[in-house]
Amino acid sequence: MTQTQDAARTRTFGWSDPAEHASQLGRRSGMEILNAMSTGELPPPPIMHLIGAAGIHAEEGSVTLELEPQEFHYNPLGSVHGGVLSTLLDTAAACSVHSTLPAGVGYTSMDLNVKFLRPATIASGRLLCTGTVLQRGRRTALAEARITDSAGRLIAHATSSCMIFEIPGA
Repeated sequence: MTQTQDAARTRTFGWSDPAEHASQLGRRSGMEILNAMSTGELPPPPIMHLIGAAGIHAEEGSVTLELEPQEFHYNPLGSVHGGVLSTLLDTAAACSVHSTLPAGVGYTSMDLNVKFLRPATIASGRLLCTGTVLQRGRRTALAEARITDSAGRLIAHATSSCMIFEIPGA
């Protein structure tokens, strides 16, 4: 990704074919896919490039992502847009569920309940977003995610329900 901070302020980025991830769902467990993204064996999904998120760390039942706030994340009030923070929260919560799934099983978010506690800005430093599975059954899972700033202050919190299903043809 390239970015300028001159008067014209531009941003250019590329991404890999998202079908590369989808093709792995029937062959690898969620943890294997997340670890492959963490090591660079698989590229991150396009949304990670779009928002500029980096660094994925996965353990079974927990996933942490990083985001360095930039001007292009800002809303008209001069802080990181709630949609960017919600995207991070949704990704970390859902991927924490993914980390518990065997090959051939998929998931999708059913809801996301977000509480914004303080604004995030460039001055907040690197944001860490950690998702954790609270409960997983055969068909649904409940997860939470938290965003903290570089001083460890809580920026936002979310809970998410995910539907779990077998992938047809996997």
